[in-house]
Amino acid sequence: MINLMTTLPLASKMMPDDYVGFTFFVGCMAMMAASAFFFLSMNSFDKKWRTSILVSGLITFIAAVHYWYMRDYWATVGESPTFFRYVDWVLTVPLMCVEFFLILKVAGAKKSLMWRLILLSVIMLVTGYIGETLNRDNAALWGAISGAAYFVIVYDIWLGQAKKLAVAAGGSVLAAHKTLCWFVLVGWAIYPIGYMAGTPGWYDGIFGGLNLDVVYNIGDAINKIGFGLVVYNLAVQASSNKETA
Repeated sequence: MINLMTTLPLASKMMPDDYVGFTFFVGCMAMMAASAFFFLSMNSFDKKWRTSILVSGLITFIAAVHYWYMRDYWATVGESPTFFRYVDWVLTVPLMCVEFFLILKVAGAKKSLMWRLILLSVIMLVTGYIGETLNRDNAALWGAISGAAYFVIVYDIWLGQAKKLAVAAGGSVLAAHKTLCWFVLVGWAIYPIGYMAGTPGWYDGIFGGLNLDVVYNIGDAINKIGFGLVVYNLAVQASSNKETA
């Protein structure tokens, strides 16, 4: 006799009060829907904006695929899918950095800026992964290195070369750049908090014991979809301005 529960998707085993599993499912569906929206809207814009919209779609699509696996991992194991999260982030966060370069090309941004931001984001994520999984005894040290890379990114986009290019571009590009900067400063702040909540260190008394899976899931969806919508809105404004010129 066939065991019906073994033939049903893992999501069907989700308990009504499993808020972590629920946010995995909602995050997956939201980012999949966002991907479809970005991909299908690409041909509505000039060629110079299509790459930006494509990257926005890739960010949410990659995240949606990983959330599909993370949802099933959570349903099966009942543990935070740390490995899958970092695989997701090491692909999507550098792409989010690429978005800064793409919108600032109009002001003469060079590829060196893009590669600098990508390198910093990879350092931030790789050292974070080492501290959270491979060398937890020195988690505070690895977290400090990861945090330093994060703050260099924040400096670059708020006060450094990226900011100067955004000011030179002005108008809708400057407004979009500023909004993306707020996403990095505020939205990305949940990740170091989550790191400290999940690793031992001097900060145990502040964040120790917190379960931030729900916050991660909601924050991921807001950050990644929000990034894409900011770029989409910039493309709409730029196309509209061209038509009225």
